[in-house]
Amino acid sequence: MQPLRKTIQKGFTLVELLIVVIILALLAAIVVPQFASSTDDAKLASLDTTLSNVRAAIDLYYQQHGEYPGELTAVGAGCTGTAGTGTATTAATRAQAFLDQLSLYTDANGGACSVKDATFEFGPYLKKGTLPDNPITNVGELLAEFVVVNAGDLAMAGDGANGGWKYDVLTGKFIANDTTDIDGAGPGTETYDQR
Repeated sequence: MQPLRKTIQKGFTLVELLIVVIILALLAAIVVPQFASSTDDAKLASLDTTLSNVRAAIDLYYQQHGEYPGELTAVGAGCTGTAGTGTATTAATRAQAFLDQLSLYTDANGGACSVKDATFEFGPYLKKGTLPDNPITNVGELLAEFVVVNAGDLAMAGDGANGGWKYDVLTGKFIANDTTDIDGAGPGTETYDQR
């Protein structure tokens, strides 16, 4: 027979476990805010890209037509496909004319048509046919989230009414219509370009 030996089990004490948990909590408190700020940076970068793309489409339309989209009617005379419906007489019909003129083929007068031919030879300028969402607020694709004015105000600012987009048909200014304080400088003072 062998003599009995006492075996001592090795493991962590409660104090050692508490120290490990405290260290992990401190590391998490340092790392998690870094991820949150990188998310905000990504939203701002996405917003800047979206604004640049839509503004480029607006500028190209202006170069080819001499007017900004939404200023004149988008109802295309002689269209062999689906004609634009925005008449540019009210804010809602200006918004529809803007979308028609940037997402369909257009003639020299801004009339819009879904079919390209010798008359409707310009565009489309927005390939997806709709406005992208505002990456900060995740709204903006619907007409109800798109505010169109004809004020001619180069200092136009977002009012945050719906969090989508705001556009002036007289100046071609296209901005994010929100008052989110993503950069910490106060609502409506985001560091992205406001042209």
